[in-house]
Amino acid sequence: MQKSKVAVQLISSGMLPEDTIMLGEAYLKQWHISHSVSIVLRFGAFKKTVKVIPVPKYDGMRINQSLARQMGILSSTSLRLSYDSSSSTLRLGPLIGVLISRDYPSTPDKPFGTITMFCKELVDGCANQGAHVYFFTPNHVSGSSDKQIEGWTFANGWKRAKLPLPDVVNNRLTSRKLESRALVQQFFKEIKSTHHASVFNEKFLDKMEVFDALKKDESVRRYLPESHFLRNYTTLKSMCSRYGNVFLKPSKGSLGKGIIRVTKLEGDIYQAHFTTGTGTRRQVYPNLVKLFSSISTKMKTIKYQAQQGLNLIEIQKRPVDFRAVVQKNATGKWTLTSVVARTASSQHFVSNLARGGTLSTVNEAVARSNIFAGKEGASKRLRTAALTIAEGIDKHIPAHFGELGIDLALDTNGRVWLLEVNSKPSKSDNTPLNQENDNKIRPSVRNVIQYSRFLSGF
Repeated sequence: MQKSKVAVQLISSGMLPEDTIMLGEAYLKQWHISHSVSIVLRFGAFKKTVKVIPVPKYDGMRINQSLARQMGILSSTSLRLSYDSSSSTLRLGPLIGVLISRDYPSTPDKPFGTITMFCKELVDGCANQGAHVYFFTPNHVSGSSDKQIEGWTFANGWKRAKLPLPDVVNNRLTSRKLESRALVQQFFKEIKSTHHASVFNEKFLDKMEVFDALKKDESVRRYLPESHFLRNYTTLKSMCSRYGNVFLKPSKGSLGKGIIRVTKLEGDIYQAHFTTGTGTRRQVYPNLVKLFSSISTKMKTIKYQAQQGLNLIEIQKRPVDFRAVVQKNATGKWTLTSVVARTASSQHFVSNLARGGTLSTVNEAVARSNIFAGKEGASKRLRTAALTIAEGIDKHIPAHFGELGIDLALDTNGRVWLLEVNSKPSKSDNTPLNQENDNKIRPSVRNVIQYSRFLSGF
């Protein structure tokens, strides 16, 4: 099956019938397509039988504007082209659908709020690579017909249009509640089974699910701090007897929300630090029973992971961790896109940017930190750990991921530890520090498109 990228030009309806396309003569010769035979034109879930008119000394494609509208193509573009002679099907694509949490139709210049720039970057990246992308929300899913869905596409500005169901869905939902809606789950199931589309990053990860799965993998186990589901007082007592600090993390939490750090003071006295919207709240308890009693009401609605406290590197007494972004590439293999260091603000003991953390390069953070062993090669060890963990996730968690945010830490002896894995890495958290100018496409965006091309066979 030959493949190439072609310029697709829209022609007014009076000049070309709807059931006819014009194609450079060289393509017809290359694929042995006879002038007199009808073929199937396919774009995502869209299919139509068309006649082909060969055009000498022309290497593009021309289609009727009305036909283009049915395909969700609103302006001339470049797309990949492939022909399958066994089914006489000419495929255009890939057609990529990005499922996002919400849209703002009343502000058409910024219809996706804070991620509008990221979405436009995807549009520009697709234009470079010969792909077509559109964006839709769970509300659009509820109104989708058999083979069409309403979404947003870019053609001299953001426009809403009916589009065919895509070849690939990138699930960028940032709400577990939205993702668990029956309509969304049914959509994923149907698009995979009926239309043979791929869905990647199809679900949120649960902290305990990740650690329990990765414990089975010998190559990953060395990165795992001791972690248990906080079932009762006995679990907390057992962990606190072994470690000076214990972190209680909501199993379904993100952005550092709701984390509690438990520390043993002199005698039986314990203190707890709670993350809040404005900083950290400290509470001292006369014993561990009282501390457990104060959090047991939260445990009725929140599942906690009790995790070994680590002696992490610090910069001026502020803890440092590392966010690695790993993505699958044009051959479907995990690659490391970026690793950045995040230093907590003076008001917080977690380093998330949402809580005032600051970014720096790995080497800069390590050089400024209180690490006293293993400074050399720290960056390489973090990279190796990120890729090993991503492969472990693939092997042991039954879901399809193409992009992961992996939070790692170094202790003062230079040992690498896994903190958590995020299947919906923020599009501001992983911005490269050597900020490219506005006309460039970030590597993380290019990789999403290349992996989508791999999945769809383009």
